[in-house]
Amino acid sequence: MDNPSPTVPRLLLVDDDPLLSDEMARNLERVGYGVTVAPTAAEAREQFRRRQWDLAVIDLVLQEESGIDLLQHVRDVAPECAVVMLSGRGSIPVAVDAMKRGAADFLTKPVRLAELNVVLQRALRHAQVERENQHLKQLLQRERWSARLLGSSRPMQELRRLISRVATSPQPVLILGESGTGKELVARAIHDASDRADAPFVPINCAALPETLLESELFGFEKGAFTGATAAKPGLFEAAEGGTLFVDELGELALPLQAKLLRVLEDGSFRRVGSIKERRAKVRVVAATNRSLAEEVKAGRFRDDLYYRINVLPLALPPLRERLDDLEELISFFLGPDWTLAENVLPAIQKYRWPGNIRQLRNSLERARVLADDHLIELKNFPPEVLAGGDVHETAATLGIDRTGDSPIADLEGLTRQHVERVFEECQRNKAHAAKRLGISRRSLYRLLEKYDIPGQTATTES
Repeated sequence: MDNPSPTVPRLLLVDDDPLLSDEMARNLERVGYGVTVAPTAAEAREQFRRRQWDLAVIDLVLQEESGIDLLQHVRDVAPECAVVMLSGRGSIPVAVDAMKRGAADFLTKPVRLAELNVVLQRALRHAQVERENQHLKQLLQRERWSARLLGSSRPMQELRRLISRVATSPQPVLILGESGTGKELVARAIHDASDRADAPFVPINCAALPETLLESELFGFEKGAFTGATAAKPGLFEAAEGGTLFVDELGELALPLQAKLLRVLEDGSFRRVGSIKERRAKVRVVAATNRSLAEEVKAGRFRDDLYYRINVLPLALPPLRERLDDLEELISFFLGPDWTLAENVLPAIQKYRWPGNIRQLRNSLERARVLADDHLIELKNFPPEVLAGGDVHETAATLGIDRTGDSPIADLEGLTRQHVERVFEECQRNKAHAAKRLGISRRSLYRLLEKYDIPGQTATTES
């Protein structure tokens, strides 16, 4: 039966003995299976490439390939298919090995039809239970990741829909979005909504490490590969085996490392630093950037072949200014149930464009909580640049600043300078910490330090 009906269990019989396989196929069809015979391992592989199978019965000894090797292939490409192994000679070690590799059972030829049918029915029931458990687990995972992505605005509804779609694919995902939009949160949501949710989720930020250290972190190194390498260490690709590697700030990756990343994406192969041994990783890569990689390609700073390979499933995150309907829900989440907003707060801060997005909102609320009295958040508790997003006259009055004779622009500039300088001092002139507190990028902070001639500024290029 070459085209099994979808209403009966689809069974692939792999055996190179035509007399035995024909007889077994006829008997199995009589008791209700849709059987296709594959006389070689190559034909079996092709059958698994072309369609799904509920069951496979595989002879241990095939002419050109071991049945154990074929079993391993089936477990890799069709884990939902239950496999029963057959052998002309019983061997406990071989049977144990087959069961360890995922076989549902191991039978010795000649096998009676009644015995084989019992084993196949048991394997089908077990597979059905596994599918139901997996379905329930996926439902719970969807609820878990969906709850993390706050907001019911139209952009967020569309984002959730796209996450559900891309999560089921093994292809790389490229998350695009401004700083502070929650790219790592979305990467975790993709991981949690996928069939890799029980495997590791491993993040790395390319902007946080120098090139030499980044290479050894990603790919690992061997003992003696460089000074201080006193023992071999696996890299993050090995740590993320079977799961997801989240590569944040992909645009910061140096060209030599881009070539190595491309190779892993193409065929899963890589080498540790200082090693000639080729290794393989079964890892899904989710990358993120706030840069335009297309522009980086034009400028020669990013490989075009890597760009086309990583840009298979792009996912653009909406900035906060495009989902202001979610502002009240986000504020409620960040503040918690014990805090109250003054009536004029929400209308006022909705006028602000939030260039630092969710991160800036969270940091602004943290500041407001520190400065607030009696668990009441008022306008005066927010940073000046947030309030200046509305009316400058109202902002100055709210902060108690006498602006008689001053221009609105002067007020805004003065407020911004005061706030940046105060935060910079509170962070002990640590630019990374100050930028995080302000909810802006380090490059933006450098520009502000230079613009307002605040002592301690460095070059205007981002480190």
